[in-house]
Amino acid sequence: MPYLHQDSKPRPPALPGAARPTIGSGKTYEELKQDCLRRGVLFEDPDFPACNSSLFFSEKPPVPFVWKRPGDIVKDPKFILEGATRTDICQGDLGDCWLLAAIASLTLNEKTLARVVPLDQNFGPDYAGIFHFQFWQHNEWLDVVIDDRLPTFKGRLVFLHSAEHNEFWSALLEKAYAKLNGSYEALKGGSTIEAMEDFTGGVGEMYEVKKAPENFYEILEKALKRCSMVGCSIDTSSAAESEAKTPFGLIKGHAYSVTGIDEVSYRGMQVQLIRIRNPWGQVEWNGPWSDNSPEWRSVSPSEQKRLSQAALDDGEFWMKFEDFRVHFDKVEICNLTPDALEDSTAHKWEVTIHQGSWVRGSTAGGCRNFLETFWTNPQIKLHLTEKDDGQDECTFIAALMQKDRRKLKKLGAEMLTIGYSIYESPGRDGHLGKDFFRYHPSKARSKTYINLREVSNRFKLPPGDYILVPTTFEPHQEADFCLRIFSEKKAITEDLDENVAIDLPEPPNPTPSTQETEEEKQFRALFEQISGEDMEIAAEELEYILNAVLKKAKNIKFKNLSLISCRNIISLMDTTGNGKLEFNEFKVFWEKMKKWINIFLQFDFDKSGSMSSYELRSALKAAGYQLSNYLLQLIVLRYSDEQFQIEFDDFLNCLVRLENASRVFQALSVKNKDFINLNIGE
Repeated sequence: MPYLHQDSKPRPPALPGAARPTIGSGKTYEELKQDCLRRGVLFEDPDFPACNSSLFFSEKPPVPFVWKRPGDIVKDPKFILEGATRTDICQGDLGDCWLLAAIASLTLNEKTLARVVPLDQNFGPDYAGIFHFQFWQHNEWLDVVIDDRLPTFKGRLVFLHSAEHNEFWSALLEKAYAKLNGSYEALKGGSTIEAMEDFTGGVGEMYEVKKAPENFYEILEKALKRCSMVGCSIDTSSAAESEAKTPFGLIKGHAYSVTGIDEVSYRGMQVQLIRIRNPWGQVEWNGPWSDNSPEWRSVSPSEQKRLSQAALDDGEFWMKFEDFRVHFDKVEICNLTPDALEDSTAHKWEVTIHQGSWVRGSTAGGCRNFLETFWTNPQIKLHLTEKDDGQDECTFIAALMQKDRRKLKKLGAEMLTIGYSIYESPGRDGHLGKDFFRYHPSKARSKTYINLREVSNRFKLPPGDYILVPTTFEPHQEADFCLRIFSEKKAITEDLDENVAIDLPEPPNPTPSTQETEEEKQFRALFEQISGEDMEIAAEELEYILNAVLKKAKNIKFKNLSLISCRNIISLMDTTGNGKLEFNEFKVFWEKMKKWINIFLQFDFDKSGSMSSYELRSALKAAGYQLSNYLLQLIVLRYSDEQFQIEFDDFLNCLVRLENASRVFQALSVKNKDFINLNIGE
């Protein structure tokens, strides 16, 4: 599928204060609200209507849902009742525990919560049936406006709800997030860290508990003190184990929140404890230090109060940290800043962001296993110039995110398996070719290729220039991506694929008739035979001449040149403007043609009469054109077939159009990209 062009130049991180309205009309939340109050009506969201398409895209509701406003469900609805807390999140009939675990973590930080859930909303005198929430998406904050109609069955909320039946902030937040992603069904299944990043714009790190550092307790303690959001889960070995309950009351394949970590004095010893929350609002750990376990009898009431320990079936429980390491497999941490949790000092981090696309046939080359196409992936140059304070290396985090896959679920899209490799730069500018990657190993790479929305890793490398290559695991897979580079010291990044340059030789003067080569004499005779005395030919006659000559060439296989190609050739070479080609103009073109044939043969590796579209970048560079990824993607979409092959006629047509465009560019002094964009895609 084609992807919208986005400028991939590095840019600063977005601020939440500048959240962009997303409603189709372009109006802000306040404008919409005031309009409703003035007209005396309750807001109805035209972009996310109260109908089945907002609920599911692959199935019908299992029961007849009724959309109701909070005032139709309870007598005295409240937006937030006595503060937004983690007990306000109880899972409904939707498999979005990953989202709910993130919302529970969100409530632990008032400042972060207030950014996502603007607190100046209520069901008071200025109520207009309209609410709004703010989410971070690919380096910009979005203000998502919704109406307050919620799906119900028999008068009760079907999905996320609060333990207090007249509190609605959490249900409305879930609806806004469903709208952001296209439907409620789009929220089924996911990674807690995905929602955590959408709530904060932070950077995620994942730990395998069994392989975590020895100071893992201190890492988690520091994370919670820094208001990082923390989630955890237990792996499953098969789909049948999903949401299976263990003998200890834990749920496999289920997302939990980590809501606290502390030490307690127990029989003269300090015991490390961790507090976990199940977003179901019930079903808890039943081992040591669970709600009703005998261990609490040896802990003083004041200590229990300090730890907020209460034997309630609310889904939250304490457990011994040693048991946590035994029973849980993964921990996801979303840091509001990228400061290393292993480090005791806070740092100011520099952030740069690149937007790009993998488009099959041009920039979707797959991982290093696919050397023939790997080099065609986007390439970002990273200049590490300043060492960390007191260190010999430079620290940075590279976070690669695939965009909008959840929103595209209804079209059959799934999370792709993504990752990246980092190479030491050879010191030359421009896109690196296949041979470089054939003979040079990577200096660093993502720990794994994985089908998560984001892959993020921390690196320490000596100062220098490096090339980062973001990829999907398999070639020919399409997606937009966002790459964030966090560095302790200022790091300069540049996209190696954004420059557009044209370097064409001056066309040769036609040889005088007395000095013509044998080949030119044969062309002259053919010209005279077809054109008559004026020695000018139209497109149809040019088509006959070129096909007649090329059929005799033994070194190239091709189908006949098309009439459209010949018309484009005349448009390029016709200096008189009469729509025909004189013999001298033909002679100049034939010299170009021979050069282009040689280039095509150079990249037609199997001599099949077609070349791989992934080789087009190199072929165009040999012809004098350096194009950006965006232009290359457009050309491949226009001229390649379903097998990513380009035949000679299409290659010729492409070069003729590019040269035509470059001439006008030079004459008008317009931007290369803007003009070529208008001419190659017709």
